[in-house]
Amino acid sequence: KVEKNLSALQDKLSQSKGSTQEYFEMGSIMLSKKLYSQASALLLKALKRADKEGETEIAPIFNALGYSYFAQEQYDLAIKQYREALEQKPDYVTALNNLGHAYEKKNLTKPALEAYEQVLKLDEKNSTAKKRSESLKKRLVVS
Repeated sequence: KVEKNLSALQDKLSQSKGSTQEYFEMGSIMLSKKLYSQASALLLKALKRADKEGETEIAPIFNALGYSYFAQEQYDLAIKQYREALEQKPDYVTALNNLGHAYEKKNLTKPALEAYEQVLKLDEKNSTAKKRSESLKKRLVVS
């Protein structure tokens, strides 16, 4: 089914400009295929279209773009996109978890811990945030 969607989207986007949603879907497919630079380009197009279309639900696009940069080890760019997603939607748990992970990769323990604790305020049962915050607290005690 993914291949069918991919083929249909590729055909449509090769013939005309796509919508925000179409570029986002195509970018998401590229992420799932681990084609991160192609995903980034498509997600950037989605953001441009969103601006032209007046689309307001764009936090998932920023989050996906952040993930794409993260996967390419471009942590500063990833952090910027996750923050943008959170500016659009402050209670976006996935973006907060991703932000914490990006901070961890940059060895920014305190901001990472703050991000995970923010997740736990929004979703106290979030297993990722629980596990990561406990690990970071231990690391802070040792240092």
